[in-house]
Amino acid sequence: MSPTQRPRVNRQFALKTRPVGLPKESDFELVEAPIAELKDGEVLVRAAYLSVDPYMRGRISGMKSYAAPVEIGQTMVGGGVAQVIESKNAAFAPGDFVDIYMGWQEYAISNGKNLRKLDPSVPVSTALGVLGMTGLTAYFGLLDVCDPKPGETVVVSGAAGAVGSIVGQIAKIKGCRTVGIAGGDDKIEWITTECGYDAAFNYKTTADYAAKLKELCPNGIDCYFDNVGGPLTDAVFTALNVHSRISICGQISQYNNTKPEMGPRLFGALIVYRAKVQGFLVSDYMSRAAEAIQEMSAWVREGKLKYREDIVEGFENMPKAFIGLFHGENIGKRIVKI
Repeated sequence: MSPTQRPRVNRQFALKTRPVGLPKESDFELVEAPIAELKDGEVLVRAAYLSVDPYMRGRISGMKSYAAPVEIGQTMVGGGVAQVIESKNAAFAPGDFVDIYMGWQEYAISNGKNLRKLDPSVPVSTALGVLGMTGLTAYFGLLDVCDPKPGETVVVSGAAGAVGSIVGQIAKIKGCRTVGIAGGDDKIEWITTECGYDAAFNYKTTADYAAKLKELCPNGIDCYFDNVGGPLTDAVFTALNVHSRISICGQISQYNNTKPEMGPRLFGALIVYRAKVQGFLVSDYMSRAAEAIQEMSAWVREGKLKYREDIVEGFENMPKAFIGLFHGENIGKRIVKI
C-alpha cells in the first residue's frame, strides 16, 4: 500500500480476559474497527513497528498502579513507529515517520500533539529502543538515580534485555566497571563481547548467586540497576558497599506470580551500608528527553553505544511476541514489524 492509499478497516488487539499467572494468547482478541474520517489538525498513521515491553503485564493485571489498567475489550497499550498516510495537519506530510503511543493496532488517528517526527537517515525502529523510551529509561535510571562515578562497580540484572544492555554500555562510557546478570550463555557472550561488560554470569546455571557476585565484584557493588527482583536482588544486598545506590526499574521475576513471593528480609542491609533504593518512571524525565536523545545519538554514531533488535514479523504475532518476553526469548529490544 502506498502512503496515499486510505484503508477502511483497522485491526486491533483487545484485552479479552485478565491473565492469571503467565499471559496466554487467548487472553487477547483480534478485532476490526472502521477508520474515521480525519478532522482538521489530525493525521492518520499506519504502524511500521510496534513495541512489546514487560511493563504491559502490570497494565493488564487490573491492579492499582502508576497508570490506569487496560480494561476488558480495550485496545492494548504500547508505543509504535508509524508512517503518516493522510494528513490535515500542516506539521506532518504523508510519508513522514513518527514516534507515537498508539497501542496494538495497525492504524491510529492523532491530533499531532504527541507525535515526534523521526529522522529517516537512521533506522526509525530505534525510536522504540536505544533512541526511544528504552534508551531514556536506561539513561535516567542509571545516571540520575544511581549517579555512578568513574571506577565504581555497576551490576545490572536483565543485562541482555532492551534496557539492561544499554545501561551497561552507558556505565562503561562513564568509566565504571560493569557486571551483568542474564539468563543464557548466548546472552552472556553478547553482553561481554558486544556491549563491553567486564564480567557476567548466567543465573540459570549458577547455584550460589551471592558467592558469584562476591567473586566477580571483589571490591563490592556501588550501583545496582534492577530489572528482575527476586533472589538475584536478595543476593546483591549481601555485596553492597557503603553509600551504594539501587535503581529499581522492573521486577520481571514477580510479574506473573499469583501470590506474593516470600524472600529474605534484607532491608536491614540498607542501614548497615547506608544505601539508597529508588524506584523510578521514565515518564518523570520527559521534559529532559531531548538532551538525553541528543547525547545517546552521538554515542551511537561514534560506535560507543551498540544496540540489538529482536524483530518478530507480523501484526498477528503481537501476543506471542509479548509472552515470549517472560520466557527470556529476546536479546536486546523486542519489536514487532508490521
